[in-house]
Amino acid sequence: MFPEQKPINRTFINTWQDERVVDAVKATGRKKLIIAGLWTEICVAMPAIQAAGEGFEVYVVTDASGGVSKEAHDMAVQRMIQAGVTPITWMAVLGEWQRDWAREKTVQGAAEVQAQHGGASGVAFTWEMRLLATPTGNEA
Repeated sequence: MFPEQKPINRTFINTWQDERVVDAVKATGRKKLIIAGLWTEICVAMPAIQAAGEGFEVYVVTDASGGVSKEAHDMAVQRMIQAGVTPITWMAVLGEWQRDWAREKTVQGAAEVQAQHGGASGVAFTWEMRLLATPTGNEA
């Protein structure tokens, strides 16, 4: 989704311990972080909790993250909630970023992601947009 981003090779288990990562995040000037990843209980929870403790507003995409077991994932999510992290789903992130289907600059990409990964919702969305020519924005 973000081809201009370059990976940062690291050895830290907790990404937030790597100064290059923290510096890159701080350089954006943003205070809201959206985190997803493998091993919810380690690679997601550790940086999410630490960043929240440093004043960032942290959201973890729970359905785009996974632990070694359902219990490990669920316990990590509970732990993050207790630390002030907000759980969210990928569809909620997509909707909050797009906000309005009339936003032409991003609508094509958002529609493709929803169609490809939205399951029945993606099929319904594709059907609605293509077959019904649903009005958007102020036209509705």
